[in-house]
Amino acid sequence: MYRQVLRLAPGHPGVLHGLGIIALNTQRAHEAFGLLSEAAGAAPKNGPIHSDLGKAGLASGRYVAAVSAFETALCLRPGDSMVQIGLADALSVLGHIKQAEEAFAALSDTLPAPAQFGLGGLAMQRGDSARARTHFERAVALAPRELKYYRALAEAARFVPDDPRLAPLQALERGGGLDTANSIELHFALAKAYDDLGQFDDAFVQLRSGNGLHRRRIAYDERSISRHFDDIAATFTKAFLEARSRAGAKGSRPIFVVGMPRSGTTLVEQILASHPEVHGAGELLTMSDIVADVPGYPQGTLGLDDSALSRLGRRYLDSIAKIAPAKARVVDKLPANFRHLGLIHLLLPDAKIIHLRRDPLDTCFSCYSKLFLGGLNFTYDLGELGRYHRMHDKLMSHWRQTLPTTALMEIEYESLVGTLEAEARRLIAFCGLAWDPRCLAFSSTDRPVRTLSQAQVRQPLYSTAIGRWKTYEKHLGPLIDALG
Repeated sequence: MYRQVLRLAPGHPGVLHGLGIIALNTQRAHEAFGLLSEAAGAAPKNGPIHSDLGKAGLASGRYVAAVSAFETALCLRPGDSMVQIGLADALSVLGHIKQAEEAFAALSDTLPAPAQFGLGGLAMQRGDSARARTHFERAVALAPRELKYYRALAEAARFVPDDPRLAPLQALERGGGLDTANSIELHFALAKAYDDLGQFDDAFVQLRSGNGLHRRRIAYDERSISRHFDDIAATFTKAFLEARSRAGAKGSRPIFVVGMPRSGTTLVEQILASHPEVHGAGELLTMSDIVADVPGYPQGTLGLDDSALSRLGRRYLDSIAKIAPAKARVVDKLPANFRHLGLIHLLLPDAKIIHLRRDPLDTCFSCYSKLFLGGLNFTYDLGELGRYHRMHDKLMSHWRQTLPTTALMEIEYESLVGTLEAEARRLIAFCGLAWDPRCLAFSSTDRPVRTLSQAQVRQPLYSTAIGRWKTYEKHLGPLIDALG
């Protein structure tokens, strides 16, 4: 449809802007970003286009581009509070905590509820749950029908019997009249509350409703993803990687932590980042951008010569050098990089890759219990979730057979929890670092954590998440069948 419209008005900024908004509103953030980038190029003085480009950047994970777009929009429309809140959100996600705090605080008069919500999110990044709850409670009081504030509060709190925070949520459910986005937020907030209270059947009813509503809003092509994974495995064969083993850029700084979402990747990053020679950079999109610049990926990789491979590898090394120039190692903890381990090894032959494995039912149910910000569209249907996990396992089996053991290490989440010191020592040695006991005190490491596991990694290690799926077993038939 987009191509037909653009053929009628090629390069028209208004058309591109309109199509970009449609894509953004229908959860096609990457498509929206491309359309709005083209619109901004065609109309560089148009503030609303740059503002919407910033929103698309946030939604698609292009946070640096989002900051740039919002800053341009503010130059064109000084004082626009909605643009300011977008800029503060982007700074927050990038971990620029002080700048984001100043930006949110400056909006306390004009946009008090979003400002409190933003300050709560920053407190969660810092591990201050008590302060986060205070900010989220203020946001709820200021905007009681903005349900994302309730969900944030539910995630930051633990509900107890007769909890006064539950009744307003139940009243909103009974009252109805919420739009789809707020209904989804309400279902996930109630699911967390009922789970805390041990009302597991009620919790699952809410999860099924929230996931079902969200699944109907998003695009997910399971067959296309399966074909793409097969193409990756067919391209990055052991023979191909060995033949090009001298290409790529030399440098031992990168450590990639990969796996399924909710498999323990944040815990491993926190252990590594507790080492004085390591910087935990969070979920970087640098490799995703490099992949996007390889024409016809994955097969297009076959046509790249050694100089091109070295140039792309150097691009990655230069980017992480800017993030933490004084650190010997930088952790890139984007779980989805498991798809690109062949390319990573080709471009960065000295990089270390750590793959997390966790009980598939625990992993998948944990995914199903969370509302992600975007990009994980396989998590909202139990059958699709189980089949995606199988695709993940199939591709990881290929990497085990393809990559050298000096490049790829695997850790079982359950073993990490059960024998922390032994596994942590193995992890640190694999990364070529001297052991440091601070790696065992990871819960007290002072660094911003921006994933959904931000509260868990601030706590001493616990094993209560192991086997959690069994509580919901009678509801998980489609997942169990899909996992085989």
